[in-house]
Amino acid sequence: MPREFTYGPFQSRRLGLSLGVNVLANYKLCTYNCVYCEIGLTKKENLVSPNYNIKLQPSPNFRKELKSILYYFPHLNSITFGYNGEPSLNENLLDFLKIAEDVRNELNWPNEKPILTLFTNSSTLHIDKIRKRVNQFELVLAKLDAANDVDFKRTNRPHHDTPNIEMIIESLIKLKQEMPKAHKLAIQCLIYNSYNKDFFPNSTARNILDLANALKRIKPHIIQIYSTARIPAEYFVYAIDDEKKREISAIFEETIGDEKIEINIY
Repeated sequence: MPREFTYGPFQSRRLGLSLGVNVLANYKLCTYNCVYCEIGLTKKENLVSPNYNIKLQPSPNFRKELKSILYYFPHLNSITFGYNGEPSLNENLLDFLKIAEDVRNELNWPNEKPILTLFTNSSTLHIDKIRKRVNQFELVLAKLDAANDVDFKRTNRPHHDTPNIEMIIESLIKLKQEMPKAHKLAIQCLIYNSYNKDFFPNSTARNILDLANALKRIKPHIIQIYSTARIPAEYFVYAIDDEKKREISAIFEETIGDEKIEINIY
């Protein structure tokens, strides 16, 4: 049957075999215009406030679509929500989640069931009702690429209504505290370099230390350090190397000082 909401499955660096679910329109709709975005620039008219919302409901075909795909992938690791921007902008996000959970639980899995995962750029999490939606997912992959306002605005280029970075960090602290015990919060830190001498990347010592201190406050279950792997939105952005990732991991580990927090490099 024709695909309306899903894409893949594909092999994800962080999630294993992952089936993507798009709960937004067929164009990018986001609160950020990140310099490194691998699905391209956010058009001016589609760069929206965190208070913006859409009401896109799953059609009757969503359940059939999921069943028809999941049946053939018994070793799937994740059903992953998020592709064309910020999925928490959809007021009907939990309607999609409920159907995915039902379909998953109806099927037989030779090993563990795929986890229900959400990608978020963290910009909407200061809104109580959105945090309540987000924490229903078994794994939340929340973005934090910068931990000071200068690097945040330069890297993520947020809509002007987006709260400052301190409020975003505070909202991530709240999210972790409010999550059900069985659910997990992973913070994604995408770190990049710049060919442009006039554009400072987020790999500077200042931003890395600020991130380490923010992560110490958030206390996520998992920290993911990674870089660009596809063509970025801006031509001058390029990936950091593995040595730099290891250096950042060591700084995070030393600053946070919590062996329970898992730090992964991709």
